[in-house]
Amino acid sequence: MSTKVPNGNVRLKRAYEPPAADDGIRILVDRLWPRAISKEALALDDWMKDIAPSTELRRWFGHAPDRWHEFCRRYAAEIHDHQDLVEELRARARKGRITLVFSAHDEVHNDAVVLRNVILHDGTNRKAAKEQKK
Repeated sequence: MSTKVPNGNVRLKRAYEPPAADDGIRILVDRLWPRAISKEALALDDWMKDIAPSTELRRWFGHAPDRWHEFCRRYAAEIHDHQDLVEELRARARKGRITLVFSAHDEVHNDAVVLRNVILHDGTNRKAAKEQKK
């Protein structure tokens, strides 16, 4: 069983907020580059666009809060296909703070929120609970 990632080691930040010294490793987790922002201003350490929601899912969601729960379910299923990237993020977060950078205006209903939850909760307990119910 892997070591748990401390909650405080995974932060979320809009791309349009200025970088801070305590951001740790800054990782853009959107498939598209944020509008009207330079590479220098974003001050990223990495861009993991392959872990972002598929274009189809992103377009379907359209940041509509009434689709939020279904978006979470669908995106979590997509993330399952990228366990190598999730494990890479977890490994970085176990060593220190990472900041998942996103460009959505809605700070509550966006892909980075879902991804942070997946990073922090590896699903081991839920999987074991499902197996016990069978």
